[in-house]
Amino acid sequence: MGLDILGNVLSSFTSSTSEPAALIVDFASRLVNRADALTPVEHALFTNAQIVCHSANTRPAGTGRKPFYNTIIWIAERESDLPDWLTVDNPKLRNIPVAVPDSATRKSLSRTLLRALPDAQDASDETLQKSADAFVNLTEGLLLADMNAIAQLGRNEGLKVGEIADAVRRYKVGVTDDPWRMIDRSKISGAEDFIRLRVKGQDHAIVHMLDIIKRAVTGVGRSSTNGRPRGVAFLAGPTGVGKTELAKTITSLLFGDESAYIRFDMSEFSAEHADQRLIGAPPGYVGYDAGGELTNAIREKPFSVVLFDEIEKAHPRILDKFLQILDDGVLTSGRGDRVYFSEAVILFTSNLGIFRTDSTGNRTQNVSPDEPHEVVAAKVREEINQHFKLNLNRPEILNRIGENVIVFDFIRPAIAEAIFDSMVANLLESTRSIGFDISISENAKAGLKEMCLRDLSNGGRGVRNMVEAHLANPLSRALFDAGEISGSFRIEKVSAGAVTSITLTREQRSS
Repeated sequence: MGLDILGNVLSSFTSSTSEPAALIVDFASRLVNRADALTPVEHALFTNAQIVCHSANTRPAGTGRKPFYNTIIWIAERESDLPDWLTVDNPKLRNIPVAVPDSATRKSLSRTLLRALPDAQDASDETLQKSADAFVNLTEGLLLADMNAIAQLGRNEGLKVGEIADAVRRYKVGVTDDPWRMIDRSKISGAEDFIRLRVKGQDHAIVHMLDIIKRAVTGVGRSSTNGRPRGVAFLAGPTGVGKTELAKTITSLLFGDESAYIRFDMSEFSAEHADQRLIGAPPGYVGYDAGGELTNAIREKPFSVVLFDEIEKAHPRILDKFLQILDDGVLTSGRGDRVYFSEAVILFTSNLGIFRTDSTGNRTQNVSPDEPHEVVAAKVREEINQHFKLNLNRPEILNRIGENVIVFDFIRPAIAEAIFDSMVANLLESTRSIGFDISISENAKAGLKEMCLRDLSNGGRGVRNMVEAHLANPLSRALFDAGEISGSFRIEKVSAGAVTSITLTREQRSS
């Protein structure tokens, strides 16, 4: 039916003198593209509806001769989907919101739907009741049609009555396969050595993080009646010690590649309304249809590691969003969609506690590399507690993270040497792929090491910067200025100065 035909039907229907009836206009939200920018045909339809609305009269009907209208019912997703000038302050139009089914309504349907599952006939009444209660709790905010679809999914997948929670979870995240069940446990068992290759000097953090991952994989302590994330950790410590690298390594370990690693630099979310970037703009605002960066990412990749880098730089209003994620595992986007985090691992990183503000308002160092890790960890945790409890007045965020605050240690000299050796070896190895076979003498390497490890305040990232400045850059310059495009060379000397220089000698390739 075209819109012009519908407009004509409205007039003839309301003026009909036959038995009182109701005309239901379903999917009314789909009648127009934009309620605030109607086309001429759309405008004519609702203009006609407004005229009909005010000109309609009641007439007695039935044995009691009660006055009835020929009623028109517009079923829309939101009141704003219809023109404001039709719905606002219109005495002839009643807005009747239809809420999502409450717990009692869902409960009345749950047992009936569960009886359609393959083993329902053999299940005990206790098992059936327990699964029905779980079904009701897990479908909070869903429609009865969603419950029916979940039961159908359970039948198609051959799930048992006691596995209804799996069907709900699969329906919410939109996938039937469970990557958590397909993870090779032997790979997790031997993961410490794998992680140490990329994250050095943080054995305590690696063990703690692997405990969280093993719990996520096994499901120990995970209730089927809630949708909290699989794992949550707060990674604190100095800059450049491997916090972000650990997140990438865990992602690679779990899902085979780092593409499931989703990172948000929270320094970009320091403004009050920056939460709209995460969840999307509300209706009526620019960018509403685009959705939010976080909600879109989780809808596309529900099985992922989500890293919120430098969380202390986010606006406190954004931190409130994390309460919903950590407690219920769900976040409502600006478009009203419910996005579920039940299959994700949530990681926060922070430099809180490394520096503190003294009584005069100056920023001073709170911990130093001269202190043992136990002292560093205690001081950092104390500053984190003070920041969330006193400065932000949000102790509930730390309460939901629990004991999963992992404090990284400083990069100590022995670890810095291992990082240096690894970086130099990797850099020289990478030159072979472009035709250069580069080696370095012991004297040159010793001098280079002294330059690169002089200052460890920036951690492993600082060591990498020094290797680039004192090895990668002068090596590239020496090869380029010599006009070399391939060959075998030996670094004999690394000379410090305003600009570091390298002395190269050509070596004969072995036949």
